[in-house]
Amino acid sequence: MELTKRLLFLDDIRYPHELYRYTKQDIFLRNDWYIVRDYEEFITRITEKELPEWISFDHDLAYQHYLKPDSSDYTERTGSDCAKWLVEYCLENHTDLPEFYCHSINPVGKEDILSLLENFKKLKNE
Repeated sequence: MELTKRLLFLDDIRYPHELYRYTKQDIFLRNDWYIVRDYEEFITRITEKELPEWISFDHDLAYQHYLKPDSSDYTERTGSDCAKWLVEYCLENHTDLPEFYCHSINPVGKEDILSLLENFKKLKNE
């Protein structure tokens, strides 16, 4: 029987266990992560399986994101796009956000993701 993956890890190159070194969060040592590498995989996983219990977000999901500071030039979607989609999904399905963390090393992208999700969480709880 397949282990149900209730933790979702969004990152184009890293693996969850690699983050333990920086975060010291035991959750990154668990072996029940489902890893998605881009926007399309993120959406597919959630729509086909359901919301996970926990999502860890990276912002920069393609090589071009590391090279171009202006996100209007991106052809590949970012972790911020995934977070926006997640908010819409939760609104449409009348559900709460899963627990979340942003492990991105891009400070602006990290702030975008966390602000969006935290603001949605606050609005939903009002």
